[in-house]
Amino acid sequence: MTKIAGRQAELELLQQILERKRPEFVAVYGRRRVGKTFLVREVYRDHIVFECSGLHEKDLAQQLENFWLTLQEYNHGSSPIPPPKTWLQAFAQLKSYLNTLKDDNKKVVFFDEIPWFETPRSGFLAALENFWNQYCSKRDDLILVICGSAASWIINKVINNTGGLHNRVTKHVQLMPFTLGETRSFLEMQGVRLTDKDMALLYMCVGGIPFYLRDVQPGKSVPQILDELFFETQATLRHEFHNLYPALFKNSEIHEAIVEALASKGKGLTRSEIIAATKLKSGGALTLALRELIECGFVRQIFPINKTKEESLFRLMDEFSLFYFRFLFAGKTNNSWLQLTNQPAFKSWSGYAFENLALRHSLSIKKALGIHGVITNEYSWTKKKNAHTSGAQIDFIIDRADNCINLFELKFLDAEYEMTEREAASLRKSIHVFREHTDTKKNIFVTMLTVFGAVKNPHYLSIVTNQLTVKDLFL
Repeated sequence: MTKIAGRQAELELLQQILERKRPEFVAVYGRRRVGKTFLVREVYRDHIVFECSGLHEKDLAQQLENFWLTLQEYNHGSSPIPPPKTWLQAFAQLKSYLNTLKDDNKKVVFFDEIPWFETPRSGFLAALENFWNQYCSKRDDLILVICGSAASWIINKVINNTGGLHNRVTKHVQLMPFTLGETRSFLEMQGVRLTDKDMALLYMCVGGIPFYLRDVQPGKSVPQILDELFFETQATLRHEFHNLYPALFKNSEIHEAIVEALASKGKGLTRSEIIAATKLKSGGALTLALRELIECGFVRQIFPINKTKEESLFRLMDEFSLFYFRFLFAGKTNNSWLQLTNQPAFKSWSGYAFENLALRHSLSIKKALGIHGVITNEYSWTKKKNAHTSGAQIDFIIDRADNCINLFELKFLDAEYEMTEREAASLRKSIHVFREHTDTKKNIFVTMLTVFGAVKNPHYLSIVTNQLTVKDLFL
């Protein structure tokens, strides 16, 4: 098996499934380009006896023809079979082929991009139920693997199925983007070695998506890498956004409208604020789109302290989408990344992107603080100024079940951070406003998270309790 960066838990699970003496039904899902197909193929490369991928936006006849032609390739030694007219016939042909495989080795049947097989009134899902219940479940040597980027389809139609597939999935794997540590391992396998700061910056632009990172070349600076990915005429990701959401969701215009609204407000928006910003109707379509964006990892629902469910925030977490709307959307043209770094938009974007980096790597932060076993809630917090109270904004908060709260001050700088008297006073004021309006009785620890650390001058020592650097996010 080719060496795979990260994915240790997923690799162990898939390998354990291979060693069990029982039929297995495995669902693998995650966002587009995250490496689902590669992982399944690499782990089961010597055991896949049939693999077929659904066709995007093709009708029943084309899906059946694709299935039939694929089966012909695997079953090339036997007499030709007629093209199936229904999915029941197609699965019957697959069963006949599997019956010819007489050895005792584990056999993997792999359906990739499975949501695309189910066209309107096609009967695909019913045929899949029959295939598992009446055939696969009776064979200890079979592993049925389904895979797809439309996470909500797999969750709703298969994992949470209330009909013939109810409780039939034996294991499900949600494949998430690489962490920073996994991203470093992936790039080092390609001979790419960058500083912690440059690795974090690249991650803030494209996230931990293997497909986006695979073309990064050794010996290139981050500005060179980003120019090749986004800004040159033949840039690899120049048109990726227009393919991303339609490939994942039906009625993707709703999803894109939500993401665009969230990209304009780094801290996140409530449901009512999303409706106001997008002019979408409050109903099932909006609820479904939000749930799908959360399930695919594009958006995170955050519950700040003392807020009701209606006041919860939906925050855009997808690094690529945030980067797109800040620097590429609406015909924005730029000659190079270096030009962007001198613009005000870069400072604004880098602040929110660094907050997202911390939020996404909260487990690493908890490990660095020695609290990885403590139940926590992570969020940012803002109080708008009015006639009666001062406003305050706190970048990132880890609210702990052990009667403590870490309030983070985040600084994405090119050098050590040196706190001024004014900044220390502003931070004290923010803490006071936070205590006053949340009525928390917990211990509050001010924690710095910077790139290169902070100078421990009197202002810093008077208020900061803990200090972390971007290096700690790689844990």
